[in-house]
Amino acid sequence: MTDSEQTGDARRPASGPIEPSAPDEFGLVQAFWGDGKGKTTAALGMAFRAAGHGYRVHVLQFMKGGADSVEDVRGEYNAIDAMPGLSYENTGHYGWHRFADGTDDDEHAAQAAGGWARTREILDGCDDADLTAPLDLDGDPTDGVHMLVLDEVLYAANRGLLDADEVLALVEEKPADLELVLTGGHERPDWLDDVADLVTNVRKERHPIEAGQRARKGTEF
Repeated sequence: MTDSEQTGDARRPASGPIEPSAPDEFGLVQAFWGDGKGKTTAALGMAFRAAGHGYRVHVLQFMKGGADSVEDVRGEYNAIDAMPGLSYENTGHYGWHRFADGTDDDEHAAQAAGGWARTREILDGCDDADLTAPLDLDGDPTDGVHMLVLDEVLYAANRGLLDADEVLALVEEKPADLELVLTGGHERPDWLDDVADLVTNVRKERHPIEAGQRARKGTEF
C-alpha cells in the first residue's frame, strides 16, 4: 500500500526497501530460557525484524552442530542467507551433549570454547564500532553489529561447557548500544537477574516429542 492509499483510518502495516540504518534505542539484554519449544524461534524472529529495518544482526549458535534427527540444510540458514544485514555461524559439536550418541564431553567443551572466543572477537569489534550509525549490511560481524544473538549460550553455561561467571562478565562489559539476546537452558539463569532487561520463561505444557514425534522439516529445522 502506498502513502497515498493510507488515508484516514485505513492505514495498514507495510513493507519498504531495506537500507542500512541504525537503531535509536538498542542496548538492552534479553534472555529466553525454559523447557518449552520456541526460545530460538523467538530470538530469530526478532533478528529478522531488526534486519528488516536495516540494522546489522548476527546469530552465533552454541550446541547446535547437528544430529541424526535433522538434515544438515536448515531452513533458517537459507532464510538468513537471503536476508540483508543478517548473518549466522554455528560453533556446536555434532550430536548433543551427554546423549548416548558417541560424542565426547571434551569435544563439546572445545567447540564451546571456540564459540566463546569468537564471541569475544565480535564484542571487541563492537567496542570499536559506532553502533549509533548505520553499518555495512555485508560486513564481517567483527566490524560491529547492532544486535548479537547468542543462541543456546545459556544452555552451554547450564551444562558446564561455558563458565556462567564469564558469560555474566561479558554481559556487564558489552557496549552500551549493543542489543544482546541470550537463549537456551531449562534452568533459570538467576545470575542474570541484575543485568537482564527482559527475561522470558518459555514453558512447556505439551510437546509432540513426548508422543514420539521426531523433529520436522520446516518447524524444527
